[in-house]
Amino acid sequence: MTAQNRLHRQYRVQSAGTFTEVSANTTSEQSLTVLGVRSGDMVTVNKPTHQAGLGVVGARVNAADTVALTFMNNTGSGITPTAETYNVHVFRSEGVQLSAND
Repeated sequence: MTAQNRLHRQYRVQSAGTFTEVSANTTSEQSLTVLGVRSGDMVTVNKPTHQAGLGVVGARVNAADTVALTFMNNTGSGITPTAETYNVHVFRSEGVQLSAND
């Protein structure tokens, strides 16, 4: 079964996150609970508000129901990401074989 003929599903969830400070001029991977994600899923995450000098530069499923977010702080001072509800898009390949005519 190749990637071209597998069924792909996607869904969006929201999850409240509270994080610790990201030190100056560094990155920090922190966990966000996202019920329903599982190993093999691909995710994208949207932080709903802007914080000067802070960015979400990576997201991955690192365990069932858990997404690891990588925050980047490119300032000379520590920044604590705002506690808020994050938008998470989950992409999952299902093990359903599609015919060549689909």
